[in-house]
Amino acid sequence: MSTEESTFDTSRRRLLIVDDNVALVRVTQFAFDRAGFATQTAVNGADALELARQEVFDLVITDQQMPVMSGTELCANLRLLDNYRDTPIVMLTAKGLEMEIERLREEFAVQALFPKPFSPSAVVSAVEKMLAVAV
Repeated sequence: MSTEESTFDTSRRRLLIVDDNVALVRVTQFAFDRAGFATQTAVNGADALELARQEVFDLVITDQQMPVMSGTELCANLRLLDNYRDTPIVMLTAKGLEMEIERLREEFAVQALFPKPFSPSAVVSAVEKMLAVAV
């Protein structure tokens, strides 16, 4: 399993960031770490699902197109786990215009879709709002 972990302080909101683009993961992780979140990363959906079975995250950010397991496959599998039935999920995709956010909301309860390239600060802001509502 190929994962990266920042200092994982349990008093901070815990995020799982999943993307096969390591540079993008690092930029996204840096933005969330600076905003006070505790982050862990995975490079594909299968690794992310394994982490989700071991840890409980407050929110999952996932790419759609990844090797091994796609973002939608990850979402479907997460929703089968008791701890993740209602966990907010944010999807990142290079195919933002082709993906239907309403279908993603209905089928996988995805809260937001950000087309690539995206502004890390915009994603941080959206996540902060989602988690403030979820409290």
